[in-house]
Amino acid sequence: MALPVVFLEEMKERLGEEWTAYEAALNEKPWYGLRVNTAKVEVEAFLALRKLPLFPVDWCKEGFSFDAALRPAKHPHYHAGLYYLQEPSAMSPAALLPLETGDKVLDLCAAPGGKTTQLAARMKGNGILFSNDISAGRTKAVVKNVEQLGFRNVIITSETPKKLAEKLGGFFDKILVDAPCSGEGMFRKEPDVAKSWNEEMRIFCENSQREILTEAAKLLKDGGMLLYSTCTFSPAEDEGMIQWFLDTHPEFSLRPLGCDALSPGRPDWVEDGRAELSLCGRLWPHKHHGEGHFLALLEKRGKTEETALPPSLRLPKTLADYRQWEAENLTVQLDGLWMEVDGNLYCMPEETPSLAGLRVMRSGLLVGSVEKGRFAPSQALAMALRMAEAKEAISLPAEDERVVRYLKGETIQLEGENGWCLFGVDGFPLGWGKMQNGRLKNKYAKGWRME
Repeated sequence: MALPVVFLEEMKERLGEEWTAYEAALNEKPWYGLRVNTAKVEVEAFLALRKLPLFPVDWCKEGFSFDAALRPAKHPHYHAGLYYLQEPSAMSPAALLPLETGDKVLDLCAAPGGKTTQLAARMKGNGILFSNDISAGRTKAVVKNVEQLGFRNVIITSETPKKLAEKLGGFFDKILVDAPCSGEGMFRKEPDVAKSWNEEMRIFCENSQREILTEAAKLLKDGGMLLYSTCTFSPAEDEGMIQWFLDTHPEFSLRPLGCDALSPGRPDWVEDGRAELSLCGRLWPHKHHGEGHFLALLEKRGKTEETALPPSLRLPKTLADYRQWEAENLTVQLDGLWMEVDGNLYCMPEETPSLAGLRVMRSGLLVGSVEKGRFAPSQALAMALRMAEAKEAISLPAEDERVVRYLKGETIQLEGENGWCLFGVDGFPLGWGKMQNGRLKNKYAKGWRME
């Protein structure tokens, strides 16, 4: 693998005796990761259902590494949202951010949504999770992943951190900043990242990280926790960035990450480095099945005035249509704050503040819309339910060829009562269909279909 000479020289000097092992790791095949979605299935039940050659990830109890030849994205269980494919090291930030019941949480640099879905699974439907990315195009992946894995309490926005801080300052209990970085930890897995690496790019990333952290500090309430992470090895973007932040934000202090798998931070890699920088953590490709990550957990002790305002909502006209459909087709009743946008009905967490003035990509759970005078449920609603929560539900084993035909958008032969039906695999929802005389008319989302 051809890597930048300057990068190799820097790493050789820093790592010393560990350089030989690190260099050898760069020439090995990368490891891939699978994280069980515990919002749908417990780890033990998943392992019993799918007997796969998986290796546990030390820093994430629901995470596993695997060989690339496994191709788990081709299985119906993936489409049912039972697991998310994520590089093993990338599971560490959301796994190590301390969470408590009812927390208001922000994933500030969220796309494509891996850490958002990991946080949401840990929150178990409690509290509220804002998932933000400055790129509106990249948030499309966040929306798809949040919906496929079945979460109801996620608000997805596309704003600058500065704009969020103006509207939601002091609102959040916990914040995850997986910052844009020079990506030195991805050179083995994504060689194109190495081709674009240069000193100018590193300086650009450092400036962006300072701006993001400055606004993140305003978004966090007194006593809140902020976890900063990168997938680079650059001390300037890692320990050096934390040193700068502590110097400029004395109300923050470092806290232990509580994970024995991590190597300690390196104060000696920073000029006049604070001894407490050793509380930061690093993952290395020559020590673990992963590409590498840097993490730092910070606690805030200082007064922050909350700027978030309560929402001003009126009950949408379509809510009555939904309630009628819900009574006819579900065994549960959805509760929350209701909003209608462009004819679509959304159910948001009770803790949702006013979203006025923010670019919102998804206001909680998209429940459905009224089409031709009748309520039509969304794909997101199907994924957020359990099979037992639909009055008419049919589940087939993954080996049944009709499951793949359904995922391709085909009409399938199936016995059941006429009307709306929640169709699933091995007891987990895949989407809606309408039964009519032994045939299931397919309502699986067109953009999700198998090719």
